[in-house]
Amino acid sequence: MLTDQLRQEIKNDIKNNKVVIFMKGTLEAPMCGFSGRSVQILQSYGVPIKDHNILASEELRQGIKEFTNWPTIPQIFINGEFVGGADIIAEMHENGELAQLLK
Repeated sequence: MLTDQLRQEIKNDIKNNKVVIFMKGTLEAPMCGFSGRSVQILQSYGVPIKDHNILASEELRQGIKEFTNWPTIPQIFINGEFVGGADIIAEMHENGELAQLLK
């Protein structure tokens, strides 16, 4: 459930970090293929990434889905905006949009 406190924490994080990923696992140890692929793509740009392991908190796992109204994980924010998940990041990487966003 998305509490006011959690909503504020998410907002602060996406405001204060260029790239934020809510994922299964961590940057060092992704726990699913989609999270792993997303991390690999994002890391290829050499930008700092703030990660959140949704497996460590059921409140966060449900809360982030409510926050974005997006059912799947990972969820990626760039420059304070929700971009989407693994498929969207991969597509943006392929067509050059991601490089533009991460400049």
